[in-house]
Amino acid sequence: MSDLGSWGASPANKPEAGSQDSGTSAGISKASSQESPWPVSRLSQTLKDFIDRLGMLWVEGEIAKISFTNNMFAQLRDLQSENSVEIHSWNIAKIDPTIKQGDRVVALVKPNFWPKNGKLSMQVFEMRKVGLGELLERLERLRTQLASEGLTQVKQPLPYLPNLIGLITGKDSDAEKDVLQNARLRWPEVQFRVIHTPVQGDKAAPQIIAAIKELDADPAVDVIVIARGGGSFLDLLVFSDEALVRAAAATSKPLVSAIGHENDRPVLDDVADLRASTPTDAAKRVVPDVQEERLRITQLLNRLYLRVGGQINQGMDLIAQLRSRPILANPHTFIALRQEQLDRHLADARGAFGTLLSHEQLRLDHLKQQVRSLSPQSTLDRGYAVVRTSEGQVITDSATVIPGTTIKIRVAKGEIQATSN
Repeated sequence: MSDLGSWGASPANKPEAGSQDSGTSAGISKASSQESPWPVSRLSQTLKDFIDRLGMLWVEGEIAKISFTNNMFAQLRDLQSENSVEIHSWNIAKIDPTIKQGDRVVALVKPNFWPKNGKLSMQVFEMRKVGLGELLERLERLRTQLASEGLTQVKQPLPYLPNLIGLITGKDSDAEKDVLQNARLRWPEVQFRVIHTPVQGDKAAPQIIAAIKELDADPAVDVIVIARGGGSFLDLLVFSDEALVRAAAATSKPLVSAIGHENDRPVLDDVADLRASTPTDAAKRVVPDVQEERLRITQLLNRLYLRVGGQINQGMDLIAQLRSRPILANPHTFIALRQEQLDRHLADARGAFGTLLSHEQLRLDHLKQQVRSLSPQSTLDRGYAVVRTSEGQVITDSATVIPGTTIKIRVAKGEIQATSN
């Protein structure tokens, strides 16, 4: 843990490990009993001895009251709680004379207990203001530690239009008015859940932490805004409290830091999901402007109309072009064109087929002439005859014919039977 979150923390009032409640019999010292109680003087002396053993201690706190005469008397208050102690100094040479009520100081004190009246006092040997450089150094250490843990890198996106905005701010503060008025000017239907807390001082951090946890647990809240209307560096230190910063980093919902400052940057800005420069800027960042959105919708509708109109016009132009083509202007033209092509092809086919028939007729006639010229009938017509035996065998050699054998003689017209000699 960074030492920033423990500014002003004191080891006092913290029981040792294993200690027992003083109200139980187990917590009563064995040196005293109901039969043998301590005298008050012994109790006072024992307390004095114990306190004297503490020696001198460096403590830190806030000056609640202070007065300077020949000596210095003041009240030192814890930075985180209501605890306070009376302090004094008999030697004011080492006390910064400019210290005033509300200053944060570091003091070297020695606790003293006076047994006679049971009074505890704190003698101051040195006291000085906590310097700005020291505070800045603590802030930088805390920033470095949070960055090393990855708490400053992860950022949740803000919802586009939150249903309910959680607002943590001072009661009746200008920051509250700025956020509410500007948000409602931008989006009149916006809803807020406002939690008022102190925004500076020792009581601020615990109450702001409680408010953060309460809003984070509310399922209706979509985004949390922490707003304050600026202030001095010391006034804004509460927004660098380590416990508060870690509570802000642990939220499950987006958190906006709107502290209203520019030069001094509290650590809350580092872990917040969005840093707004002012409460008014936060109002502008968490809700959209209804007029801008209406203008944007109008622009988008106009662009849509132009795109759709352009598409329709292109389609109509295409239809007009298609209708202007001859095939669609006069559908019979297509039929007539195909009829002409068909007639031309038919004429070509008829011509080709006629030519083929003529060629084949000539070839057939030529073949007929060849067949006629080679036919035996033609030979018979020229006066020749074919002599055959009665069995029909052609006689080509007269020596093979036995005299008295019946033979058949085939002439051009008819057949003659004869007997060989």
